[in-house]
Amino acid sequence: MAGCILLFISHIVFKKRLPQKEEWKQLAIYGSLNISIYLGCYVVAMQNITAGIGALAVAINPVFISFLSVVFLKHKLTLPVMLSILVCMIGVVCASWPLFSGALVTPWGLVILVFSMLSYSVGAIYFAAKKWNGLSLLTINGWQTLLGGLFLLPVALLFYESEKNHFTTSFWLSTSWLAIPVSIVAVQFWLWLLSINPVRAGLWLFLCPLFGFMIAAWWMHDEINIYTMIGMALVIIGLLLSKIKGAKTEITFD
Repeated sequence: MAGCILLFISHIVFKKRLPQKEEWKQLAIYGSLNISIYLGCYVVAMQNITAGIGALAVAINPVFISFLSVVFLKHKLTLPVMLSILVCMIGVVCASWPLFSGALVTPWGLVILVFSMLSYSVGAIYFAAKKWNGLSLLTINGWQTLLGGLFLLPVALLFYESEKNHFTTSFWLSTSWLAIPVSIVAVQFWLWLLSINPVRAGLWLFLCPLFGFMIAAWWMHDEINIYTMIGMALVIIGLLLSKIKGAKTEITFD
């Protein structure tokens, strides 16, 4: 759904050009990493771990992205960015701490979860490393979403169980939410941030678990406690730290 909407807007409404030659290969690889492997593994992993661990796992991505960018993009990690990662990680762990009391994690589920996050991070670095020759972000997002979904379709059909699928109003509302605000709006912003700086873009992912806690408090009436408040404050401080600039604090990993 999201891919079709994006491609309609890109090619029909805005008359953006189609991908060409090598760009198709790049879109297929990016879609595989960002949609097929990441989302496929994440859904499987969430059946073997608790929600708290799943929410916290998103905070692994900025760490992966930061160090992958050093290795593959030859970016420099400044001291403020390294401090930002540390403070944000502490904040997310603090906010998630009450959820660990009843946490249930299987080794297999944890391995799949970490692998899914690694795939997402590798996808982010791959996108930032490749030259897209002015290809519209709408076009990139549309084709990577569509291709990633098509690659995942055979697996979905193989494990499809009709008795577990109920196409109710809740299903279509949930699907629409995932398609429009998430896959279109949020991913569009994500690609824009990646095109500027993948390391600083990754830092914003620390907000994901905290937004999850706030939505759970509003929608599911979960408790907002002192751990949540301290965690949110630390993440905000960490993000502000990443804005500090200064050549003297720059650290290069060879």
